[in-house]
Amino acid sequence: MIEPGYILNERYKLLKTLGEGGMANVYLAHDLILDRDVAVKVLRLDLQNDPDTIRRFQREAMATSELVHPNIVSIYDVGEAHGQQYLVMEYVQGSDLKKYIVEHFPIPYQRVVDIMQQILSAVQVAHDHNIIHRDLKPQNILIDADGNAKITDFGIAVALSDNSMTQTNSLLGSVHYLSPEQARGAMPTRQSDIYALGIILFEMLTGTVPFEGDSAVSIALKHFQENMPAVRDFDPRVPQALENVVLKATTKDPANRYTSAMAMAADLKTALSPTRAHEAKYVVPTDGSLDETKIIPQMAAAAVTPQNPAVPKEPDVHAAPKAPGVKPAAKKGHWQRFWPFYLLGLVLVVIGGVLIFAFSGNRGDAAVPDLRGMTRSQAVSALTAADLKLGTVSHKASSKVAKDHVISSDPTRATSVKTDSAVDVVLSSGPSKVTLTDYVGRDYADVASDLRDRGFTVKKTSKTSNEVPAGQIMAQNVAAGKKVVPADTTITFTVSSGTKTFALENFAGQTKAYVTAYADSHDLTVTFEAEQFSSSVPAGAVISQSPAAGSTMVKGDRFSVTLSKGTEPVSSSSSSSSSSASTHTTTRTVTVSYVAPSGESGTDATQSGTNTVQIYLQDKTHNIASVYKNLTITSDTPVTLTFTLDANTTGAYRIVNNGKVVASEDNIE
Repeated sequence: MIEPGYILNERYKLLKTLGEGGMANVYLAHDLILDRDVAVKVLRLDLQNDPDTIRRFQREAMATSELVHPNIVSIYDVGEAHGQQYLVMEYVQGSDLKKYIVEHFPIPYQRVVDIMQQILSAVQVAHDHNIIHRDLKPQNILIDADGNAKITDFGIAVALSDNSMTQTNSLLGSVHYLSPEQARGAMPTRQSDIYALGIILFEMLTGTVPFEGDSAVSIALKHFQENMPAVRDFDPRVPQALENVVLKATTKDPANRYTSAMAMAADLKTALSPTRAHEAKYVVPTDGSLDETKIIPQMAAAAVTPQNPAVPKEPDVHAAPKAPGVKPAAKKGHWQRFWPFYLLGLVLVVIGGVLIFAFSGNRGDAAVPDLRGMTRSQAVSALTAADLKLGTVSHKASSKVAKDHVISSDPTRATSVKTDSAVDVVLSSGPSKVTLTDYVGRDYADVASDLRDRGFTVKKTSKTSNEVPAGQIMAQNVAAGKKVVPADTTITFTVSSGTKTFALENFAGQTKAYVTAYADSHDLTVTFEAEQFSSSVPAGAVISQSPAAGSTMVKGDRFSVTLSKGTEPVSSSSSSSSSSASTHTTTRTVTVSYVAPSGESGTDATQSGTNTVQIYLQDKTHNIASVYKNLTITSDTPVTLTFTLDANTTGAYRIVNNGKVVASEDNIE
């Protein structure tokens, strides 16, 4: 026994013991790499040096690894660590079918059919792969938390050579499901598994096995001597069609059983159908040509009386006189004298057959196992279990098979070869590597498409450049000349987005000096157009610009502005008349809209941000070049502006919200 907490092969931490058997112990373990619970079967320490046991143990792993079915326990790994043979299986949380029957009996008939359908489906897959289970019993069928059946322990016929029928509880449990031909010492066939399935169905319907006895030998004898008990004697409610499935699966002659697990499943599927409600009881077909030797039990032999009793002999006058009161000993019959020897011979035949069954195998030929996906050590173990050996090992690049795992074998799987033949294998050297090119200066779209087609992961970062055209690669994070695996490599390219762009500022009301400084700092060329008179813009300030404010610009672009010459002078007569003209006022009411900060709106925006508003006003006493009023608003706000005007003055205003002109008007009279 291995103590809990032991870490097997630096990966599987054993947590607790799940079961102990004649060949191996099973532990609940945790896979430290894949972070999942698994079941680990470890060959018993006292059997680690037994080559036959190791071969059978490895054969179980190889047999099950070929089977992929939802109702068969999966094999994840097989190996050896510190001389300990082990295999790692799917951990099924639940109980075995034996316990399930005890805890849930009586089981609804439809549930019985459903479970058996799952088991039969799995057995059919095994038989399709030429794998006979040999030891089907409820203890080897697990029921998971969702009620699904999963078969385990493929490839094991008996436990060990020293486990006779009277020595192990394991075999005593198995013999309840042993077919008559196996009990006689014959090789197991698919029909042997069918027989065991019939016994399992019997137990699910009745809660007990059909034959009991004090020893495994006595139970084995009943399998080929006694008739199968009637299921309906235990439960008269069982439909006759359902009992017929049991009877046909458990006939003494394998030829009368179902031809396959699929055929049994098809019959079982309709067993509860109303159309079969009045089905007659199944009767085993009789064949007069069969001349099977039957073994007469001792009690039956003793009951046989001769048809023609012998005539009494005359007394022998020469015989010595008998002592008075002493009766002569009765002469024993042939059966009475020699029955112990007959029984011993029968027991030896049964045990011999079981041992042959356990260690049988075609030693002349061997089937090459499927080695694909195995590591080298796993392949060696699989070949050893098949009485073969490892031949030449070569390597080949592969993007589909993990490094140091088998790609193919020669001869290929399932090929029949002589035992001890060498099998060559090709191991994966991992994905092939490619040498990276210098992609700087090339078009990003073309390069990215090509690399993605080859399996690379491509990413992009953008950077402005006045020298590199937009879309061209400026740099790469993986150096040219490096050998890499495409599927494992991410290349990030720095790609030119072209010359940096920006929006042209609004120069309204700004001075010539300000515009000149702006143009210099942004590498722009500015042209000052001929100045114009303006009654609303003070002299020296910008009246207009081209292109308009907000236009997209890049370094080196050109723009022009027009400056104000101020108010146009008037004649003396006009001046005289205007001076005498009276002044008046006029108003404008403008609603300044609140602009919510980016990402905010409604009430939340008004609570978290404010707008800074500048109002510029032009009238008789104010110049629009100066700020007339500053406001801070948190919502749409109406503003009333009053203009003092005379005959020679017009009004104007400009409202700026957070640096942007939102309202303006000129030539107000």
